[in-house]
Amino acid sequence: MHQNQLQTPWKLRQAIKSQLVPIISLVLVVLITFGMAISFDFVNWDDPWYVIHNPLVKSWHPDNLQKITTQVVTRNYAPLTVFSFLLDHTLYGLWAGGYHLTNILLHAVNAVLVFLLVTRFTKNRLIGWATAAVFAIHPVQVETVVWISSRKGLLSATFILASLWYWLRKDRTLEQNTSGFLCFIGALLSKALAVIVPAIVFCFDYGVAKVPFREAVKRQIFPGCCALILLVITMLAQTSELGGVRNHFGMSKAEILSIDTVIMSKYVQMLLWPDARSVLYDPPTSEIGGKVVISLFCWLTATILFIRMGKRQPLILFAGCTFLLLLLPVLNLFPITTLMNDRYLYLPCIPFFALVFSAFVQILESIKQHLVVPMLRGKQCSGYLVPAVFGVILLALLSRYSLLTERYLYVWKDGLSLWQYTSQQVPQLPVVQIQLANSYHSQGEHARAVKIIKQAIQNTSPDQLDRQRMQQKIEDWERLK
Repeated sequence: MHQNQLQTPWKLRQAIKSQLVPIISLVLVVLITFGMAISFDFVNWDDPWYVIHNPLVKSWHPDNLQKITTQVVTRNYAPLTVFSFLLDHTLYGLWAGGYHLTNILLHAVNAVLVFLLVTRFTKNRLIGWATAAVFAIHPVQVETVVWISSRKGLLSATFILASLWYWLRKDRTLEQNTSGFLCFIGALLSKALAVIVPAIVFCFDYGVAKVPFREAVKRQIFPGCCALILLVITMLAQTSELGGVRNHFGMSKAEILSIDTVIMSKYVQMLLWPDARSVLYDPPTSEIGGKVVISLFCWLTATILFIRMGKRQPLILFAGCTFLLLLLPVLNLFPITTLMNDRYLYLPCIPFFALVFSAFVQILESIKQHLVVPMLRGKQCSGYLVPAVFGVILLALLSRYSLLTERYLYVWKDGLSLWQYTSQQVPQLPVVQIQLANSYHSQGEHARAVKIIKQAIQNTSPDQLDRQRMQQKIEDWERLK
């Protein structure tokens, strides 16, 4: 490769320097939207196990550092995430605001990486900024950004986006391949979700860069083996079924896939028109045959359309494949204790909105060429019509999303607020009532906590594990009354 090719501005810092104004605006959007979270507390939903009661984040002793690299925390092997909590604890102790600040800054970095990636693919800064701005403030992002224990998703996303910045290129240098691989390893050590990165890169190499199939597979053998090792470690760590929602356990893969088609349709609805958010959901798993048929028809139709369009514009098919691959680890093909969550959409919303905004710009351009330009022939203002119309609609969309995000943000200010709100959204879930009772118990209201648990035993349908937990809590707390 020629020396002048090696000096092309592929490096991340050079790309940032060339886009300072939109990047600074995105950082400000994130800080303004989520800055108030610095005043929030920890919540009693994994935060005690990741931070408050976790000895791994409280010492720099070599033995402790060795444990960070080898031990599983709350059924997840994520040493870099735990190490980030160690850094936070060193700086902030148990001041929750510091941990929230780190999450907010990571989200700002991710928004910048989204802007750079989408702009490079679409060659349109307006589409890139719009996608990044919606990614930054969408209501489904609140859980990932404001929940301290969701650090693993934020940190892993940073490394995933950075690895894709280096790897999603038609001609990669050795330095780019090395940088991408190091970022990929960082993503794997932050959260198991990163196992899908080799599949995403393969889709790009084969479908967009037109690399021969065997060569595209060969490129991903080593990253794929690293992902497989991490996946095995994570699966072995799933030794407990406590927490979450488990009524889908024991279902066949066919049943899970049929439910997934409905949940994925719900995800699309959540992205386009977000309604009430919740830390837990209780999607129906029975008597949904009609919804499954409709969802399956819609997804098959979308698949055919994407394949047809992908023949002319491979990036469209690549974006669709990326959306599906980013959701694949959370579709319960390997059982996890929730069927759906807001945080599962943190990265999938990127290809989704990139496609939506790209299609919208193309529609506006077509309208301009066929209707507006003939009417304004000879006038210069037609060149500004598409950005102006797009900007107005984007502003309206961002205003709506920002308002919904601000409303939901306050739900996460502490554990009691979180579970009071969630108990209104899904009162039928035993785990929600348990967490609500835990919140009152931690404030010394033992009698009220016992009452909530007793009512939950009568009014919800706890399984054997939850019933045992409830009975034990009643026995323990009644001694304190």
